Amino acid sequence: MKIDILSIFPEMFAGVLGSSILKKAEEKGAVSYRVTNFRDYADNKHQTVDDYPYGGGAGMVLKPQPIFDAVSSLSEGNEKKPRVILLCPQGERHSQAKAEELAKEAHLIFICGHYEGYDERIREHLITDEISIGDYVLTGGELGAMVIVDSVVRLLPDVLGNEESHRKDSYSSGLLEHPHYTRPADFRGMKVPETLTSGNHSKIEEWRIKESLRRTWKRRPDLLEAYTLTDLEAKLLDEVKKEE
Repeated sequence: MKIDILSIFPEMFAGVLGSSILKKAEEKGAVSYRVTNFRDYADNKHQTVDDYPYGGGAGMVLKPQPIFDAVSSLSEGNEKKPRVILLCPQGERHSQAKAEELAKEAHLIFICGHYEGYDERIREHLITDEISIGDYVLTGGELGAMVIVDSVVRLLPDVLGNEESHRKDSYSSGLLEHPHYTRPADFRGMKVPETLTSGNHSKIEEWRIKESLRRTWKRRPDLLEAYTLTDLEAKLLDEVKKEE
């Protein structure tokens, strides 16, 4: 996968893309990153990328020309049009399902805005997706782009090493993930559930399903409304409700 990021603050990405799983993914050849300052595409000597809004109002608006030209340049040579993602609080809420969808693409371009907003022609004629990471406003799209890139890259083949790691993540299955424990089995009187140390793999799997249902029912019951329970899951959820 190729990931291009357009930002007027490219230095913000050095630590994130050069660390941990994102760095290892690039070293493995699963992904390549390129962060571009779209001021470089401005067609004026002062490299101005924003201007006052027509009709008046507070703030400045990003001009279409630098961003259109940057995306055109970064897309050259592609057999397939890239997904062009606008980070915007008005966009659809990012989700695990969206991350899984984007992880199937060959080329992603993220546009990180600042100031008051974008010229509407960018939305209407250039982008393929508008995404928000939450119902709040940040000073720019950079942090949102970092979040989405992380959520996508970890899904690429061989990035995590164990394919089951992300398949059982919260939201990947439609439910929240079950609790995890590690050694020691008894820490200051706080003990690991006996089922997990029993060696009985079928019982362990049933415990994990049940605790996943319990956590989802208690914390995000809305997820269960869109989830189709198996017969076993329905039985276990009934048990959970009686226990609680």
